[in-house]
Amino acid sequence: MELVTILLTIVVIFFLVNVFSNQKQGKYKNFPPGPKPLPILGNILKLDMSKPHKTLYKLSKEYGPIFSVQMGMTKMVILCGYETIKDALMNHAEVFSDRPHNPLFSKSIKDHGIVFSNGEKWKVIRRFTISTLRDYGMGKKTIENKITEEAECLVQKWKSYEGKPFGNFTSLSAAVTNIIVAILLNKRFEYEDPTLLRLMALVSENIRLLGSPWVRLYNSFPSLMDQLPGPHRTIFENLREFQGFIRATFTKFRKELDVNDQRNLVDTFLAKQQEGKTESTQYFSDENLTVLVGDLFGAGMETTSTTLRWSLLLMIKYPEIQKKVQNEIDKVIGSAQPQMEHRKQMPYTDAVVHEIQRFGDIAPTTVPHVASEDVTFRGYFIPKGTPILPILHSIHMDKEYFERPEEFYPEHFLDSEGNFKKNEAFIPFSLGKRSCAGETMARMELFLFFTYLLQHFTFKVPPGAKLDLTPALGSTNSPKPFEICAIPRS
Repeated sequence: MELVTILLTIVVIFFLVNVFSNQKQGKYKNFPPGPKPLPILGNILKLDMSKPHKTLYKLSKEYGPIFSVQMGMTKMVILCGYETIKDALMNHAEVFSDRPHNPLFSKSIKDHGIVFSNGEKWKVIRRFTISTLRDYGMGKKTIENKITEEAECLVQKWKSYEGKPFGNFTSLSAAVTNIIVAILLNKRFEYEDPTLLRLMALVSENIRLLGSPWVRLYNSFPSLMDQLPGPHRTIFENLREFQGFIRATFTKFRKELDVNDQRNLVDTFLAKQQEGKTESTQYFSDENLTVLVGDLFGAGMETTSTTLRWSLLLMIKYPEIQKKVQNEIDKVIGSAQPQMEHRKQMPYTDAVVHEIQRFGDIAPTTVPHVASEDVTFRGYFIPKGTPILPILHSIHMDKEYFERPEEFYPEHFLDSEGNFKKNEAFIPFSLGKRSCAGETMARMELFLFFTYLLQHFTFKVPPGAKLDLTPALGSTNSPKPFEICAIPRS
């Protein structure tokens, strides 16, 4: 009897799916092509759920730069190639700048912050974020000085290892995190501070878990997955703990607040709450502050520290490139402190930093977008509410723009005379209205930390170690664990 019930249930489900699909045919007329989906599951079984961007890039070779896949019951449009992605995010920005409903984040952060919010709330918070980051030094000498001071602290920490192998890069992550913390909280943590170590561990674990197949299944079948144990529960617990720290911090700041002497981004946000304007009550809530600080902390820590870890791995993999960078540092900077003004005189170092970002492919896709209205894009009809996923990996691996995409090749950013050469297809921070708000600061950090470290150390492979350039599992591409020797330069 139980078997008959199960079979009848399956038949009913397939019938309803077919009815539902037929009703949708008109809506999806002239929709981008794609692989035929299975009932209920869609194309999930066709994708490498640990690194879906690679499967999607391969599918673009078959279906073209604009195609569709179905994740569970949700149809999604995939964009590949520089021209297509630029057209969508720049020329059709008004249609493709919103974020889709994401079950995991909708449950945990609602529509707050800067990453997943939409509409007027997002516009207000993004304007506030960019202007406040600038007020507290982004792109200015003040933040440059903080970076160089932090780089000096990191150098002294690594000198204490006396050239012995180490593979724990929490001090590197802490140094990078201290830059965004200075803006958010006007504070600096020591590298061994247990609070900082715990906050970084929470963010790192969530970044890793967000790339797991289980979490991707959660977003396709949230009602079912909510009933099961799994990584999604750990993500929710980590977010609760992290947000608890943020709330406790700004509660303390609120008691000390002097609107005439604002010290950091949190103070500035709290001062906005007291302005008495309609905007203050609509958008500058405690919930929005909590998520915004979390967004900026995670973004300020993760991608930059990951890129710098790639830089170390690639320098020990290619010692001849490391040596050329050091020669340029010695020639242009010598023993002086690296400054941003040196970058124009250091084309090879600048090219290497750019190539690390391209080759590391840290963010292989953007955060998903959504069509905010019905639109015809490059001949295809995309209905309102359809998720859009630009694959940045497809650009940085394109032979049309990068001669040797599979190789680490700094000459991608150098002309025949050795001058730095811009490449329009280099967009690790994405494009358009949703591009990274902290791009200017991230570029400054990468150049200064990288040159400072190579000025003071020669990095080598520990005896007998094997180097693996295959990225680890996660929502971003980070290097697998490795050890390194930092040999002080005389």
